[in-house]
Amino acid sequence: MRNFQNLAAFTMPANFRGRSAIYVQLWWLVQATLFRCSPQFAYRFRAALLRWFGAEVGVGTVIRPSVTITYPWKVKIGDYAWIGDDVVLYSLGEIDIGAHAVVSQRSYLCAADHDYQQADFPIRAFKVCVEDQAWLATDVYVAPGVTIGRGAVIGARSSVFKNMPEAMVCMGSPCRPFKPRLSQSISESL
Repeated sequence: MRNFQNLAAFTMPANFRGRSAIYVQLWWLVQATLFRCSPQFAYRFRAALLRWFGAEVGVGTVIRPSVTITYPWKVKIGDYAWIGDDVVLYSLGEIDIGAHAVVSQRSYLCAADHDYQQADFPIRAFKVCVEDQAWLATDVYVAPGVTIGRGAVIGARSSVFKNMPEAMVCMGSPCRPFKPRLSQSISESL
C-alpha cells in the first residue's frame, strides 16, 4: 500500500514564519486579547496594533475585531479598505489588499498550501492579491496565488481558484466571470 503523506517527515522551512516563534506567540496573544476585545469602533487602535507587528495598513481602514490574521508582517492593507467580521487572513504567504477594497464577513484568504504529491507534505507560500476597489462578498474563499482584479465583484460563497479579471462580476464554485461590473452607459459617464 502506498503512503500518500508521512507527516513525521514534515519540517517547517527555515524562516517560513518570518519572525521568531516567541514573536509569533506574542502576536497571537495580543490578537486574542487587545485586538479581539477592542470596541467595534476602535479601527485606528487595531490598525496601530497591526502596524506595530509589521503590517502595512493605510489610512481610514475598517478592520473588525473578529478578524484573524496569522502573520501581520506579511499583510498589506490599502487606504480605506474594509475587512469584515470573522474574516481570516491566513497569511503564511503575503496578502495584499488594495485601497477601497472590501473583504466581507466570513471570507477566507489562504496564502499557502501543502504539496500533496510529496510524502513530506511540504508547506508552500503563494501571494494573494485583492486589487483596488474589488469587493469580495460574504463567505468567499480565495486560494493561494490568486489575484482578484481591480474593481472585480466576487459573489457570496464563491470559491476562487484562479485569477479573476478586473471590473467583472464573478461568482460560483469554482468562481468564473459573468458580466461587467458596470454597464457601458454608466461606465462612460464616470
